[in-house]
Amino acid sequence: MIWAIFFVAVLALVFGPSLWVRWVMRTYSGELQGMPGTGGELAQHLIDKFELTGVGVEITEVGDHYDPTDKKVRLLAEHFDNKSLTAVAIAAHEVGHAIQDHQQDSRLNARTRLIPVADQIAKWSVRALWAAPVVGFLTRHPVPFSLMVAVGLAGFIGRMLVHVVTLPIEFDASFAKALPILKQGEYIAPSEEVHVRRILKAAAYTYVAAALADVLNLARWAAILLRR
Repeated sequence: MIWAIFFVAVLALVFGPSLWVRWVMRTYSGELQGMPGTGGELAQHLIDKFELTGVGVEITEVGDHYDPTDKKVRLLAEHFDNKSLTAVAIAAHEVGHAIQDHQQDSRLNARTRLIPVADQIAKWSVRALWAAPVVGFLTRHPVPFSLMVAVGLAGFIGRMLVHVVTLPIEFDASFAKALPILKQGEYIAPSEEVHVRRILKAAAYTYVAAALADVLNLARWAAILLRR
């Protein structure tokens, strides 16, 4: 019974933030008749307003994000073409990252450099963990096996740390950039601010959900290898 409760608690900890983020985004995704423009139109308007030279807006299929390398604010079609609080808040959040880039925010620059490296290391970590039992069987020695496991787990831990470092950048884009822009520009009504705050918080916590998914992956691999 205790193990069952522990298992449920772990699942809630890992998947709870992700489910909450999806619920918040979906709750405020309904189109509002009084909204003057779509998420894509707002993003382009803000880019022009803040003179973010060279930055463009386009639709993506891989999740809302700002690409500092290509200088693109990329929005899902449901946010690019929709006149909803979610679309407007997400567009402002991603433009917030473009503003960070324009201001040469050292934290964003660090993340831009770290994430591709962390993703590649994580891919090699999976291969190392898969290879560990084979290496252990072939060498018949605990040291090569332990070394492969250590390399594999280190990759997951490294990517988790990158996600943790990302959080201040996300909160800055949401609450130091997007929210003041939306309020001061009167793009949202005062009565909508509480809802927009919730959406912007969800946007920032997207990376928490990703980090927790890595925790689960790490725990799964540890459990498999400890049974060896």
